[in-house]
Amino acid sequence: MASESNRLRVAILGASGYTGGELLRLLVRHRDVEIVLLTAERRAREPVATVFPHLGPLELPDFVALDEVEWAGVEVDVVFCALPHGATHEVAKGLLHAECREVVDGHIVETMQDLAAAVHGDVKVIDLSPDFRLDDPDVYAEWYKQPHGATDLQGQAVYGLSELTRERIATASLVACPGCYPTSALLPLVPLLGAGLIEQDDIIIDAKSGVTGAGRGAKEANLFAEVSEGVHAYGVGGHRHMPEIEQELSHAAGKAITVNFTPHLIPMNRGILATIYVRFAPGNSVDSLREALMNHYAAEPFVHVVPA
Repeated sequence: MASESNRLRVAILGASGYTGGELLRLLVRHRDVEIVLLTAERRAREPVATVFPHLGPLELPDFVALDEVEWAGVEVDVVFCALPHGATHEVAKGLLHAECREVVDGHIVETMQDLAAAVHGDVKVIDLSPDFRLDDPDVYAEWYKQPHGATDLQGQAVYGLSELTRERIATASLVACPGCYPTSALLPLVPLLGAGLIEQDDIIIDAKSGVTGAGRGAKEANLFAEVSEGVHAYGVGGHRHMPEIEQELSHAAGKAITVNFTPHLIPMNRGILATIYVRFAPGNSVDSLREALMNHYAAEPFVHVVPA
């Protein structure tokens, strides 16, 4: 898989957004990664420095539009997709050589054939969008208001929260990275539910997120004057991350879990504060829950449990 230099050749699709830009910032510091392709629609044919000046001194390819990529000339091992929801389905089908067909006006037509023919070898797709996070394609269609475009691939997608599924991620060809709110809720709750330390009912997740979580596109509701000095709830009772949270908590508990989840927008650039309310299972306390989390994450480099 890796190139002769033993570095992974990486492509980032949707590299000019907040998600793609943060991913790029992390990967350029990785000694085992070589960035070979960056796509961006609105900033196509521009150098990285025009979008991310702090990355300007680095030798990086210019942005190109996704439909202008000459895949036959791209040698790639890992493709990160930081695209809007719904856009990764067709790309993943082409990269992973899935059946590239769809029905249009009652006729079967081939799709993404250029991509499927051009990409050879074992390419891994790491999707940062929600396109493969939900196990059930019908649940995806319900919450994202469009049909799932790659149902034949959904079964092989691995939920990409590394602290929970590290071994499966290591051998997966398609990784579905978790959403931001689900990450903040699942990391503390999954170990506690799995160990039976908390009750399975009456879980309340009160989460507050920074403005960049809404993406980089211009939106009136995200202007400084609209969000500054205020906090407001949104997606009450119907946020798209709710079924993702409930899906993974249900896996941990071994039964269907329903949560009360309310997200809020808070005037800061980035980050999430999740305040989670639970009921102790008999015989447990704040101290026993903290001890369980400290033990569970003792060897994890990216999760830290603070002292009492």
